[in-house]
Amino acid sequence: MMGTRGVPAAYSGFETCVEQLGARLVARGHRVTVYARSHHVTYDRPTYRGMRLIKLPTVPNKYLDTIVHTTLSSLHGLTQGYDVVLYFIAGNSPVVWIPRLMGQKTILNVDGLDWKRDKWPGPARRYIRLAERLAGVFANAVVTDSRTIQRYYCEVYRTPSTFIAYGAELPRREPGEILRRFGLEPRRYVLFVGRLVPENCAHHLIEAWEGLETDMKCVIVGDAPYAEDYKAALRRTQDPRIVFTGYLFGEGYWELASNAYAFVLTSGVGGTHPALVEAMAFGNAIIVHATPENLETLGDAGLSYDGRLGGQALRGELARLLADPALAEELRRKAAARAARHYTWDAVTDAYEQLFYDVLAGRRVASFETEA
Repeated sequence: MMGTRGVPAAYSGFETCVEQLGARLVARGHRVTVYARSHHVTYDRPTYRGMRLIKLPTVPNKYLDTIVHTTLSSLHGLTQGYDVVLYFIAGNSPVVWIPRLMGQKTILNVDGLDWKRDKWPGPARRYIRLAERLAGVFANAVVTDSRTIQRYYCEVYRTPSTFIAYGAELPRREPGEILRRFGLEPRRYVLFVGRLVPENCAHHLIEAWEGLETDMKCVIVGDAPYAEDYKAALRRTQDPRIVFTGYLFGEGYWELASNAYAFVLTSGVGGTHPALVEAMAFGNAIIVHATPENLETLGDAGLSYDGRLGGQALRGELARLLADPALAEELRRKAAARAARHYTWDAVTDAYEQLFYDVLAGRRVASFETEA
């Protein structure tokens, strides 16, 4: 597995996917290798949850970090005799042909439409659009985790892809040390989890919260490299009810997500957001920015707001939800049921494993069935 920061997962949804998928593949008897960035992963053992871990250097730069590391990983892998190399992120597509020089099959999970992110200047956006086009040329198969993104690749590039959703099965945690540390009470806070970058629109939530009359708290979990100005703008809020925790993973994250009154996803860019799927699995009452991808994931298991109107539109939905505990409880039940029905790591592993065998057999797989 190449193209992510590596494991143990400590950054984003792709790292979590690598960890959850890789560990399950190991349990099924496969030999799994994960490539990690040496400046990011401090874990110092050669294996993690049965996965072989190879740490390689890169250029820790906003524009070069990913592609340089993925290129070095691809070159290293040429001598390793892999059957299949699974890449993540469309921006890596220009190098996914390298393993094919040695007869290795390559699969690329393209994620969402990364060129829409505000952090990229014009040249970077043009590169990402080119990388999207090359995905179907250089990889043996393409994976999309959203039906909306699947249709985009089919309609824009005539690239067939296999739809494989994201998984979410996480242990619920009782209130404990993390809630005490941040002065929180169970069911008395609303939760945001995500990278603090402009396109994730955490400012919508802060703007909405500043205009709400409530004694509940608003908890912002996350951070981001290369976004110092945006993060500083968020933290300039004078509202003492807004709590910034920085990065939280594992037990701390599980505890916060298990005990929130509601979860808000403000992101306006991306495919299936792991934080949304996980919030559903935790049984949260959810409000999302009404993008096609978010609405596809959530279905009828939550509320939405018009992101074009920003915090003003979100404030109305928050006020409605905070004033109606019975509605919140109904949405919690719906979210948990939808996650259990559509988003499990075992089902995700089944789908990837079948795709590996299909690609090895020379079949390029496209799946356009309508979700039940």
